[in-house]
Amino acid sequence: MSDPASDAAATMARDWPLDIYKALKAAQVAQVCYVPDAGHSRLINLAHEDNAIQTTVLTTEEEGVALCAGAWLGGNRAVLLMQSSGVGNCVNMLSLLQSCRFPFLTFVTMRGEWAEFNPWQVPMGKATPHAFEIMGVTVFRLERPEDAGEIASAAAALAYESDQPIAVLISQRMIGRKKWTETN
Repeated sequence: MSDPASDAAATMARDWPLDIYKALKAAQVAQVCYVPDAGHSRLINLAHEDNAIQTTVLTTEEEGVALCAGAWLGGNRAVLLMQSSGVGNCVNMLSLLQSCRFPFLTFVTMRGEWAEFNPWQVPMGKATPHAFEIMGVTVFRLERPEDAGEIASAAAALAYESDQPIAVLISQRMIGRKKWTETN
């Protein structure tokens, strides 16, 4: 008989960013672009450590949509990593995906949900899935660490094999509670 507390600890300890990274490698993703985000830090580090993946730091999330489209035109697969607060910056650029039928894959760490401390994050957190859906982007939701590899693989297949725009929303509960800390 298993111990529920031990099972929960094992689930929380799972290296789900590594599972996403492995799925992206299997999908032959060659470029990863991102606006720096603590929730994506492990996945960003894995991409930087891989000489076969080109990484690009963005100044705004909408640049990532264009970079992913340009990568596709150049024969590469790219992925955009961003936080839900940046989705609103991309709405106009997302129209490019529908007009040109570019595949697109983004992983979005959610804010404004579980245990959020910053009230400014709540409105965009609520609007994120709807903003994507209105712009024709299929939304997957990642709630459990043990599902990360399977969802990432399915999202990549749908994006790159069917020329679809896909967003995987990573629950705030998976990235952990954020809080401001003072440093002296």
